[in-house]
Amino acid sequence: MHCGTCHRWFFAGLLTIVLYGGAPAIASEAAIPAVSSPYTGAAIEQPARAALPEDAAAAAPSDPHIALLLPVNSNAFAQHAEAVKSGFLTAARTHGRTLLPIRVYAVNDDQDIVAGYRQALAAGARLVVGPLTRNGVTTLATSGLIAVPTLALNVPEGGLRLPANLYTLSLQVEAEALQAAQLAYKEGRLNAFTVYADTPILRRIHQAFIDEFTRLGGKHVAEYAYTPDPAGLGRIKQAIALGVADMVFLALDFPRARVARPYLDPLALYATSQVHPGNAGALAGFDLAEVRFFDMPWLLQPDHPAVMVYPRQDYRDAPDLDRLYALGIDAFRIAQDLLDGNFDPKLDGVTGRITLGRDQHFVRELVSARFSEGRLLAPADNTP
Repeated sequence: MHCGTCHRWFFAGLLTIVLYGGAPAIASEAAIPAVSSPYTGAAIEQPARAALPEDAAAAAPSDPHIALLLPVNSNAFAQHAEAVKSGFLTAARTHGRTLLPIRVYAVNDDQDIVAGYRQALAAGARLVVGPLTRNGVTTLATSGLIAVPTLALNVPEGGLRLPANLYTLSLQVEAEALQAAQLAYKEGRLNAFTVYADTPILRRIHQAFIDEFTRLGGKHVAEYAYTPDPAGLGRIKQAIALGVADMVFLALDFPRARVARPYLDPLALYATSQVHPGNAGALAGFDLAEVRFFDMPWLLQPDHPAVMVYPRQDYRDAPDLDRLYALGIDAFRIAQDLLDGNFDPKLDGVTGRITLGRDQHFVRELVSARFSEGRLLAPADNTP
């Protein structure tokens, strides 16, 4: 059991690297193989020999196509990229049409991304989907190469202004923190304690919540660094007993949240999908009783009509791969809209209700859920 838990959270750590940057440089494989699928239902096979970039570009037919720029050959990120690719192709098969053939370009580091994008354009790409990592999107956004509609699957660093034709769709969890702040304020919470863990992603979630909650008019009363020490958690409990706050926001992941939870009664509790362990069983639900959080319909509403139409993969031990698979599904749907000339699509997507927000960033409106008596209640029956 312990090993299984470690494996799951090691995997979650890799996802954090994929989505938010900070990965060590990965050696370029000196090749950017492009593999075609003339029909989206056809299997995509990796070539036996990886051609040099210039050879691959010369060999590839210069035909209109959709290019997927994904790290499918990366030792670190191949599973993440395969999940996105699988979701993209599944959506194409499910909808029974694609305006253009789909080609996959294996890109792994920043140098690969620039070369791969050039190659895709030279080979006739009319739309590009990718890159997947935050660092990769930053590199592409500053490359000066964007010549066709491009849907990046992350956001660039530092709020970089996007060039024309570059759009973003991401699983950025800071957006979940904003929605948690909005829900808490809507429900009448005015004074917040926050508990955070000292990791890059959890610090960012923490700050995103504070910024939005105070912008709305709420007061951030105090913040507490997470500790597994009962004495430290006891001090948080003593602060709660003072009655100066009416809620707690948990900028924590699942293992930390379940340790801290018993010390936080009787305040209302809010969090992000970082506390959602997937199929962890009833015990996890009891440990996180009455914690409200946000996640995508794909994981919370399996019976929703917009979700049921797509077949699932077996990602039981890695819910974050499920999220990336869902990202691939919605990326396909947006890609088809962009190819159709609809540059302001509105989708009832499997990752949320999707609209085009400011600065060409697609916004996902998620659904809220809560744990109660060992069960996950989402979304219609999750109101306390």
